[in-house]
Amino acid sequence: MSLDRVSALLPDDHRALYIGGRWRPAEHQETFEVLDPADGSVLTTVADGTVADAVAALDAAVAAQHDWARTPPRERGEILRRAFEAIAARAEEFALLMSLEMGKTVAEAKGEVAYGNEFFRWFSEEAVRIHGRWMQAPAGGSRLLTIKKPVGPCLFVTPWNFPLAMGTRKIGPAVAAGCTMVIKPAEQTPLTMLALAGVLAESGLPDGVLNIVPTTRAAEVSKRLQDDDRLRKVSFTGSTGVGKILVRQSAENLQRVSMELGGNAPFIVFEDADVDAAVDGAMVAKMRNMGEACTAANRFLVHEAVAEEFAAKLGARMGALSVGRGQDDGVDVGPLIDEKAVAGVSALVEDAVAGGARVVTGGSAPERAGFFYSPTVLLDVPSSAKLVRQEIFGPVAAIGTFATEEEAIARANDTEYGLASYVYTRDLARTIRVAEALDYGMVGINSGLISNPAAPFGGVKSSGFGREGGFEGIEEFLETTYVALPAG
Repeated sequence: MSLDRVSALLPDDHRALYIGGRWRPAEHQETFEVLDPADGSVLTTVADGTVADAVAALDAAVAAQHDWARTPPRERGEILRRAFEAIAARAEEFALLMSLEMGKTVAEAKGEVAYGNEFFRWFSEEAVRIHGRWMQAPAGGSRLLTIKKPVGPCLFVTPWNFPLAMGTRKIGPAVAAGCTMVIKPAEQTPLTMLALAGVLAESGLPDGVLNIVPTTRAAEVSKRLQDDDRLRKVSFTGSTGVGKILVRQSAENLQRVSMELGGNAPFIVFEDADVDAAVDGAMVAKMRNMGEACTAANRFLVHEAVAEEFAAKLGARMGALSVGRGQDDGVDVGPLIDEKAVAGVSALVEDAVAGGARVVTGGSAPERAGFFYSPTVLLDVPSSAKLVRQEIFGPVAAIGTFATEEEAIARANDTEYGLASYVYTRDLARTIRVAEALDYGMVGINSGLISNPAAPFGGVKSSGFGREGGFEGIEEFLETTYVALPAG
């Protein structure tokens, strides 16, 4: 049944490597299984790329780089625009494919298609706005000219939690800037990326510009490609631990790197906040993608005057959510990605409860097949609990209390991470003070949704560096050449 549904969405011959504009099997015909997280069954198999396959993909990217860099910006932008329109027309198919391989509900997957596709539209418009500058030297006697050039062949390593958006967020600016690329999609969710490659090919992207290598040998592949001095940039979204390895490996050939890594987002609710609005925002910030998002609210810091009210209302909302297969009608929360994820969330909740946290709702995995965990709200979570320090990556809201603004800021910043943060208050002056004091790359004020293709997405500290999206996003794929010219 699942295999039939996948076949209808992704042709059999597209569950392969995509190298140099050609669909081809892996070396020695190797494959690996893609599982349905709703029941653990096998959805399908895809080609399992080897190190040699990855090198072939880089060869193709290098061969295409010269001509692609010289392709007119308007042409590059129009390819992205055609891809945008094609994805919009196939939104239902992409959403169902994502739901099958990743678990999120079809409704939420449609939201990802709309969000992820906007990166193609945004960067289709930015392709023609790449420019340098011309000026007279301050001392006179010469002119200064700067030219923007594509950085060159790139390696993209994308995560499983947003199979489409994490691809378009990297592919869009690379195509617009004139860079070629090799993409290693997550082992758990390669199907959406393969479908995306098909759309880009149909939209006129030249052979070799985009190359896809699904593989179970991620560490070997990335190491071998980074050892090659023809690779000029690495962009990674994933854990901080893996990100550090890739950064270290980039040093030998001084590759440009963009790292979007782990998060530990605080969600601060002050005593003057609209509690109902804060609960609405909390549902978005916590439950997007079943909590499996680096931007997910990880720690709820709620003023002691409103903590009980907030916990009760959030508990009622979370407890009313329906858990089940993402493709079924009426389901609000799909499965986590795999059995390891369920075990990890369970251990964090058990540790918090053992330390004194109160369970408002949920608190355990339901007894059913698949990789599910019940939406959970915990109150009075001690600062010593492991889930205060670690990403939960599941549908668990951990609430602690504070008494003063200074305490809230100090506790929010007491983490190695610095990606997303959220603040609820009706005090304008406090909004400015707190936003300036928080050590985070992104701050949401009275909103639980901060991701926007027109805004720079990224963090500080152990959450990485570089920005994706916005005007800043394309700069990550450009080098600057300075030309000194005589005055006359």
